[in-house]
Amino acid sequence: MTGPIPLSGRQPKAVRSALHVLEEVVAAGPGVTAKEISESLAMPQATTYRILNLLVAEEYLVRLPDLSGFALGRRAARLALPATTVLNTAARAVVDHMRAQTRWAVHVAWFAAGQISLIDPDPDHPAPDPSQLARFPYAFALGRLLLAEQADWRALVRDVRPFTARTVTSESELDRTLKAVARDGLARQCGEFREDRGCIAVPIRGPRDGRLVAGIALTGPAARIAEPNEEIIKLLRDHAARLAPLLA
Repeated sequence: MTGPIPLSGRQPKAVRSALHVLEEVVAAGPGVTAKEISESLAMPQATTYRILNLLVAEEYLVRLPDLSGFALGRRAARLALPATTVLNTAARAVVDHMRAQTRWAVHVAWFAAGQISLIDPDPDHPAPDPSQLARFPYAFALGRLLLAEQADWRALVRDVRPFTARTVTSESELDRTLKAVARDGLARQCGEFREDRGCIAVPIRGPRDGRLVAGIALTGPAARIAEPNEEIIKLLRDHAARLAPLLA
């Protein structure tokens, strides 16, 4: 077995420079430009562009679709473990109340570091497989809440594949779908992961900063989920509002 490959004289400095660029993108937020990074770090523009191109090629960063700047990529999101959480007594009472209002399944998910964790699956109904939910978020209403928050949803999706004839796999159609989710504060999928099931989800946001922290979803028969369901959506929104100060 071979030992570790020693770093050459310049490599540690190059690694540090790449880490500084990543830190600057995190601090500045999506859309930061190469010029802004260069000026903030007092780094030569040629060096900045070279590092940015490398980080994009390795999927630690992505260029925004309009080429206006950069955002964290899929691999950067995986550097941070999502913060685990459990529902406190007050939050659990709110979710239990929601479950008592419907015969359908109610699930709660937590969002952190570009990842989704199912923190309170309905104990009386089948829940989404956590690995499938994390890997194929575009096919789930809860996952669409997360993707709709991203500067470029492609940064969190490794591959797009159909699970049923209804699965939305076209990038342009997913773009339109996620823009509607962001606009309406409501995600829905009908028979896209399982033909007989669908789900509706609404975001739970921090009351102070509006940051997406969690989501609450209701899962039921696909045909019923496709209906307007105004009363059910109102019920979801009301309980999401009650959960917001308890989870933020």
